[in-house]
Amino acid sequence: MARKNPILMRKTRHQRVRRKVRGTGDCPRLAVFRSLHHIYVQVIDDDRQSTLAAASSVEHDLAATIKELSKSEVAGKVGAVIAQRAIDKGVKKVVFDRGGFKYHGRVRALADGARAAGLEF
Repeated sequence: MARKNPILMRKTRHQRVRRKVRGTGDCPRLAVFRSLHHIYVQVIDDDRQSTLAAASSVEHDLAATIKELSKSEVAGKVGAVIAQRAIDKGVKKVVFDRGGFKYHGRVRALADGARAAGLEF
């Protein structure tokens, strides 16, 4: 029996989610990507095919403040940063695109951080 490729399985789940989740100018998409060590998030307007705001755990601004935190705590900080940047661009409401990942752990911590900072979804 052949082994299943976890990356391919995640991409398949993401395609299934993307059939239903679509960002517009009024309500853009909050897309999450989680790697082994870092987390990346973007606010995307799919109508114009443009990124309105982005944040990640590899940014120089966050590097000093997240040095000794757990990965979930870092995700919460990144969620707060993306929420602030989106609100500065005039975006208050988004749809959440978990990127094929389970809504658990770092993905959930990012969503909670973004909600706590004022983003609605």
